[in-house]
Amino acid sequence: MPDNINNHYLLFNDPLRMYNAMLDDIEQAKHYIYIETYKYGNDPIGMKFRDELTKKAKQGVQVKLLIDSWGAYVGSSYFSEMINYGGEIIFFKKIRLSFDFFTKNHRRNHRKLLVIDDNISYIGSANIAIHSMNWRESVLRFVGDIAIPFRQVFNEHCKLYNKYIFDKIASTKSIKHRGFEILLDVPSSLIQATRKKYLDLIRSAKKSIIIETPYFLPGSYMRRAIVEAAEREVEVKIIMPYRSDVQMVDILRDKYLGDLHHQHIHLLFYKPKNLHAKIFIVDHEKFIVGSSNFDYRSFRFQHEINLFGKSKRILTKLNEHIDETIQDCEQFNYEFWLRRPRIQKFFERVLVPFRHFF
Repeated sequence: MPDNINNHYLLFNDPLRMYNAMLDDIEQAKHYIYIETYKYGNDPIGMKFRDELTKKAKQGVQVKLLIDSWGAYVGSSYFSEMINYGGEIIFFKKIRLSFDFFTKNHRRNHRKLLVIDDNISYIGSANIAIHSMNWRESVLRFVGDIAIPFRQVFNEHCKLYNKYIFDKIASTKSIKHRGFEILLDVPSSLIQATRKKYLDLIRSAKKSIIIETPYFLPGSYMRRAIVEAAEREVEVKIIMPYRSDVQMVDILRDKYLGDLHHQHIHLLFYKPKNLHAKIFIVDHEKFIVGSSNFDYRSFRFQHEINLFGKSKRILTKLNEHIDETIQDCEQFNYEFWLRRPRIQKFFERVLVPFRHFF
């Protein structure tokens, strides 16, 4: 389907520009502001958003935040003035002390979404926290009515904030809108909408696959699909940070890189800073962007939101982003990988049974 001429798209890689754009849009809000995020920092970025949201609540704009309890560095008292003016704060699945502490508390809300007035929406990789300021991100801003289904998704997800048992089929039903498809994930070993979409696209790829992810730790089926694509002479590029902010994931990731290299998969490491962008492109014709990492945890244990589409204008922006990223990457060095320390090889083996939990 051709791009809707009424829609306008921007892609943010630089968190400072993104935060400023978000705050400008919030300042212009007339009816409502909905924010969903995994992390919210008790820092200058978090304060700036809180103060602007408080000002809008004073003006009578409906303000609602859905923040994951695990990722939150703030509590309700942090927003007390905003709440006094009618703003609403929901903390997703508060930490529970129980005999199965880890199981109940591991299923987190990793979604990132901002929706304003049925007209402005943001979806992508970035949290609201100052640590993101020095990261390379990927966040799409829309002007257009795709904000309406995003608003509906947000409101439905607010109803699940304290539920551990709910209708997972209904909660993961994809939403199609003007050529786009909103992919929704909840913790499940069987219903994994984004993983299934990835597999379908990888298996149907004819020319190229580009994966940009901060954490590359797919399961055996996904790795097999990637290898089979390379065997069909599809060019496969996987772009990841040289060092992410989660060292355990890097150790586990490195275990599989030699085998992938032997299968003629191009492995690229982004060097300047942490790469936190999450982009998937097939044949330069189809894309997925959103909150999911390319790992077990996102696919199986987390609430995620992603956007699938074929918009040529968005693909142009995504390809520009990829080209810029690659300019600051170095190729995987197989000989160097073979010489990695024995202690690292030891932890690669030891950590495998715990790979779902990082």
